[in-house]
Amino acid sequence: MTKDPKLYLIHIKESVNAILRVLQTMSESVGRLPDDIKANYPKINWQDIAGFRNVLVHDYLGDYDEHIIWNVIKEKLPELREVVVEELDAKR
Repeated sequence: MTKDPKLYLIHIKESVNAILRVLQTMSESVGRLPDDIKANYPKINWQDIAGFRNVLVHDYLGDYDEHIIWNVIKEKLPELREVVVEELDAKR
C-alpha cells in the first residue's frame, strides 16, 4: 500500500477496472456456451450472466452499483466456478 493518496486512488481505480473487465469477458463467454452445457446446469441463470455484460458495457458514466458487483463476486462466481470445474473434469 502506498502512502501517496493519488497513487493509491490510481491503483484502486485500475483494480476496479480490471475486475469489471474480467466480469465483462466472462459474461461474453457465457453467451457463447453451447446450449447443451447450459441445459446441464439449470440452477445457473445463464441469461442473467450474459445480460450482465450489457450492464457493465453500457454503464457509460461509471455509475455501477458496488453492492451488485460484490454480490456477483461473492455469491455467483463460486457457483459458476463449480460448473466450470465439473465440465473440465468431465473432459479429462
